[in-house]
Amino acid sequence: QVQLVESGGGLVQAGGSLRLSCAASGSIITPYTMGWYRQTPGSGSQRELVAEITPSGTSNYGDSVKGRHTISRDNANNTVLLQLNSLTPEDTGVYYCNARFALFAAKFGNWGQGTQITVSS
Repeated sequence: QVQLVESGGGLVQAGGSLRLSCAASGSIITPYTMGWYRQTPGSGSQRELVAEITPSGTSNYGDSVKGRHTISRDNANNTVLLQLNSLTPEDTGVYYCNARFALFAAKFGNWGQGTQITVSS
């Protein structure tokens, strides 16, 4: 079973950038669809898709972040990155890394502990 540890969150001003990293252990990430989800103050317990990337490298983004953020995977280092640009206060939340097999929904996958991003106006 894959274990995930996120890093790279923090406090940033609106318009700024951050890069999140998700380090996997216990299993290689090659067969997994890797994703980033977030839980914002307005979403309650719901986790919203930010971005995901399939084993073949196809990426998919949530509507609220399209064009601003970029997901990438480094299978050699068992790592997934999320570059966040043009951040707004609405991007504030806890960002979670997820690993799932393609036929299963994210909720059935493995989650990291999350990393907090706070965007000040």
